[in-house]
Amino acid sequence: MRAKSVVRALAAIALAMLPSAAWAGYCGVARYNGCTPCCYQQNCHTVMKTVRCVEWQKQQVTRCKTVYDRVCEDRVINCTRYVREQRQKEVCYTVCKPVWETKTRCYTVCKPVWETKTRNVCYTTYHPVWETKQRCYTVCKPVWETKTRDVCYTTYHPVWETKQRQYTVCKPVWETKTRCYTVQKPVWETRTREIPYTTYKTVWETRERNYTVCKPVWETREREQTYYVRVAVPYTKTIQVRGGHWETETYEIPGKTYTKTVREPGTFTYDPCRCRCVYCPGPCKTLCCQAPPKCCCKRVWVPECHTKEICCTKYVCEPRTRTCCYKVCRMVPETRTCTYKVCRSVPCQHTRTCCYKVCHMVPETKTCCYKVCHMVPETKTCCYKVCRMVPQQHTKTCCYKVCHMVPETKTCCYKVCRMVPKQCTKTCCYKVCHMVPETKTCCYKVCRMVPEQRTKTVCYSVCVPVCEQKTIKVTRCVPRQVPYTVCRCVPRVVCKQVPVCVHCPDPCCEPSCGCAEPSCGAPCCD
Repeated sequence: MRAKSVVRALAAIALAMLPSAAWAGYCGVARYNGCTPCCYQQNCHTVMKTVRCVEWQKQQVTRCKTVYDRVCEDRVINCTRYVREQRQKEVCYTVCKPVWETKTRCYTVCKPVWETKTRNVCYTTYHPVWETKQRCYTVCKPVWETKTRDVCYTTYHPVWETKQRQYTVCKPVWETKTRCYTVQKPVWETRTREIPYTTYKTVWETRERNYTVCKPVWETREREQTYYVRVAVPYTKTIQVRGGHWETETYEIPGKTYTKTVREPGTFTYDPCRCRCVYCPGPCKTLCCQAPPKCCCKRVWVPECHTKEICCTKYVCEPRTRTCCYKVCRMVPETRTCTYKVCRSVPCQHTRTCCYKVCHMVPETKTCCYKVCHMVPETKTCCYKVCRMVPQQHTKTCCYKVCHMVPETKTCCYKVCRMVPKQCTKTCCYKVCHMVPETKTCCYKVCRMVPEQRTKTVCYSVCVPVCEQKTIKVTRCVPRQVPYTVCRCVPRVVCKQVPVCVHCPDPCCEPSCGCAEPSCGAPCCD
């Protein structure tokens, strides 16, 4: 909307600045009735010209916007909290203890023995022999010939015709009918029957068994251990420290480039039809102007490097020796007796009575109404257009090229490589491996796992739900209207008086113009 107002104001200013053709003798400033300029002396006059210009005026506008306020409310909710409860239970588990046994076995190893032998090998080598040959071949060279022929073609232009046709439309007609149908209604009957079932009763028996347990026996031994201690060693080193300072730098921003239109001074031309001099305005030209440059300042960081000595500490590892005690475990077998229970299930026969329902379907007759649609034919007439293509014969001349293949004989040289065999003999050495059997004995340990029954108490946690009520804060947004002020610019057209310097000739009055005396009060040029 603002852009449209600016365009309208500029158009009004351009219309106001257009020169008047009726008053072109003195740039539209003065007019003398019945007078024509008779001399070409020019005088400079300063006149006030009304110019329209656009001024932007600030205007305060009040508007409203929606702001949401947060309001806290109390709400009571039901929640479930789980409380951990510690419980204990007895768990039986089996531990397998390792028992190591040392065994010996004999095995046979085949040891390789290498023997060096020599033999003569005959081989064939091929060396290439090149021969130069020639052959003649025929190449077809294309020769193009331009010819002309007349081509007849047909074009079609459309011719529209209006026709009518009749068509039949089926119109639906609804009719209500009644029919009877039979449905099966379920009737339930309760019955009773006896069902035999078997339950199993648990019977526990106590038994005993002997098992071997490896009992650990611990022995204390001593050994020397080497360890390292980190010792701090101070030293000095030189480092480069990065620094710098701020400097103020001045730079220049070139001014904006804009375009303005300037009209050149006009000239006076004598018009024989109107018997007077007519002012012709000069042409308009477009000038590119540039605003003065702007000088700005900015801060620039200048980096610097300084050399500085700092004190550092490095750690050196020194070896030291200490005596430490360690324990060795030796497994001693021990025979124990344990009592365990065996569970046996004994079957028991029982009988129970259960009730069940039987469904009988009883027929029942019902009546329903439904609608039937009959399609009644109806004839209608419609108009349509038919396009018929009318052929028209044309003839045009086209040029085409014909290619004739002219045979041409050429000769080329090529080389043929032939491989000539040559028999050679060489002596090569090779090794033969003989496997010599050798018997060895090795000792190995076998671990046998002996099961052991143990009992331990395990603590476990159970989450017990506890229902309770608590009050929470709920946030709710409440809308409200808040006024605010906006500043906008409104265009306004203002008329100003601008002084203009006009070069005009002195007017004079002639009796031939129809006036006996000068009516304008200016002297004549004799």
